[in-house]
Amino acid sequence: MSSRADPAPAGPDAPADAPDAPVVVAGAGPVGLVAALLLARAGVPATVLEAADRCEPAGSKAICFQRDVLDVLDRVGCAERMIARGVTWTTGRTYYRGAELFAVTFPGTGRGDVPPWINISQAEVERYLRDLADAEPLVDVRYGHRVTGLHQDEDGVRVRAETPDGETSVAGTHLIGADGPHSAVRRLLGVGFPGRSFDDRFLICDVRADLPFPNERRFHFDPAWNPGRQVLVHQCPDRTWRIDWQMPAGYDFEAERASGALDARIREITGDAPYEIVWASVYRFHQRCAETFRRGRAFLAGDAAHLYAPFGARGLNSGVQDAENVAWKIAFARRGHGSELLLASYDTERRAAARENLAVTTRTMEFLVPHTDEERERRRTALDAALTDPGARARIDSGKLAEPYWYLDSPLTTPSGPADGFPRAAGAARPPVPGVLCPDGPCVAGGRATRLRRLFGTGFVALAAAGERCDRIRASAAGVPLAVHALDAIDASGAVRAALRAGPDTVHLVRPDGHLAAVLPAFDPGAFTAALLRACGRP
Repeated sequence: MSSRADPAPAGPDAPADAPDAPVVVAGAGPVGLVAALLLARAGVPATVLEAADRCEPAGSKAICFQRDVLDVLDRVGCAERMIARGVTWTTGRTYYRGAELFAVTFPGTGRGDVPPWINISQAEVERYLRDLADAEPLVDVRYGHRVTGLHQDEDGVRVRAETPDGETSVAGTHLIGADGPHSAVRRLLGVGFPGRSFDDRFLICDVRADLPFPNERRFHFDPAWNPGRQVLVHQCPDRTWRIDWQMPAGYDFEAERASGALDARIREITGDAPYEIVWASVYRFHQRCAETFRRGRAFLAGDAAHLYAPFGARGLNSGVQDAENVAWKIAFARRGHGSELLLASYDTERRAAARENLAVTTRTMEFLVPHTDEERERRRTALDAALTDPGARARIDSGKLAEPYWYLDSPLTTPSGPADGFPRAAGAARPPVPGVLCPDGPCVAGGRATRLRRLFGTGFVALAAAGERCDRIRASAAGVPLAVHALDAIDASGAVRAALRAGPDTVHLVRPDGHLAAVLPAFDPGAFTAALLRACGRP
């Protein structure tokens, strides 16, 4: 097939179907770099085309990184650095007209050494990822390469790019479009990007100051210093505070700064403390989802595939999960372990995740920025009632915080029982059923203390109750990369078995991205092989 009518452009790179041909990644933002680094970890070369000249990113942009996404970044190699630098928080507080309505507390690090949330600027994380990419021989990042053309067929893809030295082309086996909301890849594929935009403006300021606030997320409805609208406050590293104000549609930042009103606005939060504006931006929110995340050998990820309102931190967190999902599937397909169905499952799984994120963030925005009299009345009534009625507080929507999607209905998942009845509230433990992200816990592997999720990444993992079954499980792998661990050998404390709800005979099959592919009540060679092949798209 071809994504364009024009013939494939000539270029200096190796043929698209050469054994060492790379995966081409458009966009050297965090999603594109994570995808490239994960491919490299699986032994797959990646060529990253970035339109901009290499420059230091500015401003905090996305700041909240969720525990399960930190596990992905741990596999990339930068999570420890992020956690050491970031501000850890476990509590989110919501206020209405100065009165605290409720607080949500997430479990701490008892399930491992990864905190539930950290705040650190996207710009700093991008620098870490660039450092890793620079040091990785299998990743070639080419700045100043603006994607302008795309051809694909049964042998691979060829991507044309404009550079300061003229036009060039890059051949590869697959293409990942992680080139942002104005994605050239999405346009070249002819994929629609339906959705809506919100008229209200939102002002972000990164303010450096010494403030006596704890490490918490604080969300203010209708404070006296921003009546009728919202303000969100997060602490970031280096004494920096990220403050988001909802503003009216005609808000003029430069006029407010010139008049001194911006200083007055900031001082409503900082008081008399000296402060410095590190970065400021005014933006609109968009809610959009691409009509498909895959067309042939080309895939869309991150903002190229979906845009969400940021309340709930679902944008970059979801984009990193896109990158991991597509990277392991391309790596498996290139090595002959995965089928066309495995590649097709990227769209199935990640568009389902995007639709859920859109549904959640749309409900949030309808509460935060009501557009009809009915929505405005619902918001006012709920907030007023929540001041005195704890039961009404469940109706307050300040953004349901991001969590990984449950692939219960994925064609790769072998079902073994319903997940109905398990809590899906923020921070609640997820049930260890097929399709859900595998729980974490301390364990010992190779004679070293570690945690369970550090055993995942490039191949499948089987967790057997007892060691005598391991050889039989390995013999049932049908050539698929598979590591087998006995719980009685790695789980001295019993924490992993408890989290998995493992019985004396159960076998848990875990995908490279950490999601449970199957939970077998007892080992049966035929059933295990069938579940493993199904998880590779080879039913």
